[in-house]
Amino acid sequence: MQKAAKASVILTENVYLESQFLQREVCIDFFFPATVSIHEPVSLLLINDGQDMEKMNFHKILDKLYSEKEIEPILFVAIHAGEDRKMEYGTQNHLDYKDRGAKASLYTSFIFDELLPFVRQKYSIHSFREKAFAGFSLGGLSALDIVWNRPGEFTKAGIFSASLWWRSVDQNDEEYNDDKHRIMHQQIRNGKYAPWLKFFLQCGNLDEIKDRNKNGIIDSIDDTLDLIKELEAIGYDKEKDIYYMELADGHHDVFTWGRSMPVFLKWGWGIK
Repeated sequence: MQKAAKASVILTENVYLESQFLQREVCIDFFFPATVSIHEPVSLLLINDGQDMEKMNFHKILDKLYSEKEIEPILFVAIHAGEDRKMEYGTQNHLDYKDRGAKASLYTSFIFDELLPFVRQKYSIHSFREKAFAGFSLGGLSALDIVWNRPGEFTKAGIFSASLWWRSVDQNDEEYNDDKHRIMHQQIRNGKYAPWLKFFLQCGNLDEIKDRNKNGIIDSIDDTLDLIKELEAIGYDKEKDIYYMELADGHHDVFTWGRSMPVFLKWGWGIK
């Protein structure tokens, strides 16, 4: 006798939102626990590179977490990247040395002036319990940049293998200096402490093989640890405000980020 498939506890919906800022249709996937009324207080998690959710088996990750009652109700909004990803992501106030990120400010406007009003109207939600933003690789840099520059809007950032190398000067130039030319690090150094903000940062020992300062540690880990130091320097507590997850066998890929995702979700919204 064939065993019946277990019903999903997650509702999903795919929509297309026309963006005047980005001059394109933006594909968006919504995920929400079926056992919870959308009219109850819920948190919102925006996710860059939403096109990777299917490959990550995000639906199954959520099914398990909600079936076992491990996380609070969250409305997940997974935003698919466009063809101009390297221009729309990045840092909104600073282009990198190749002038990438030129549309990052437009992407930020899309988030606040088009996407969030659309989500509130669609689900009749006037306010969320809290809002957070997560992303992977360059999408992780984008998520962190948006949270950092609009701290009053968010409580958490989830950063998976983020492109924290993003720099204003080519590393091969004689003038290049880690302390001066990594854009996100400079933003944090020159920013202000927001006591409500929390940060989840994930990196893998196999994220890459580059080691520009020849210290035996790959650049992605160096960049992530240095970012944590910058956060600490302006007042963030390494134990209370920052969660760093380093996977010895972690690669720069969707499979690794999928392994890390339950840890992130339980860290941010776990039911104790």
